[in-house]
Amino acid sequence: MGFPMWTIQPRAWEPVDPSEIDALLIGSANALRHGGPGLERLSGMAAHVVGQTTAEAARAAGLMVASTGSGGLQSVLDAIPPGTRLLRLAGAERITLTPPPGVTITERVCYASESQPMPPQLVRLLSRPALVLLHSAEAARHFAQECDRLGIDRADVSFAALGPRIADAAGQGWALMAVAETPDDAALLATAEKLCQNVPKPDA
Repeated sequence: MGFPMWTIQPRAWEPVDPSEIDALLIGSANALRHGGPGLERLSGMAAHVVGQTTAEAARAAGLMVASTGSGGLQSVLDAIPPGTRLLRLAGAERITLTPPPGVTITERVCYASESQPMPPQLVRLLSRPALVLLHSAEAARHFAQECDRLGIDRADVSFAALGPRIADAAGQGWALMAVAETPDDAALLATAEKLCQNVPKPDA
């Protein structure tokens, strides 16, 4: 079951002259969905992205996908050759990147994620033992804060996290916590399946 705990809002951003950059660096499909007119000016440019979903969104936006990483945006950045001028389109909340020697980054914030209260149906579900899948550190922190605010017992909730940073963001006190072997949905679901063998079963 899926429950939205965030809304994505576009942010106005100052366009970049295509002649001043060589490629785009994108870690989320949201940057492409909410890029607006500024992104349209960059149609046909190369893009270095994280994940297949972002790659598909880049192609739909008229970009040429030059590389697709699966280990986070920093690992994608590390593989980019010296002399490359990048435009990073990102959200207001974003990780700090360290470009390799000879690579420059211009950043533009084109969207923001706004947290929402936990939906009542999810609150009811979490009153019994449950398994939750987490895709981002921001979601993990917000989920944990909402559980504490609403008095949900962490000892009843188990997590499957897409990566170690996400697991760390969730904090301590949960029933079970496991990290996917690779940062993709297939590995996350496989991890969740294994956890299901150990998660306490709700009373009938």
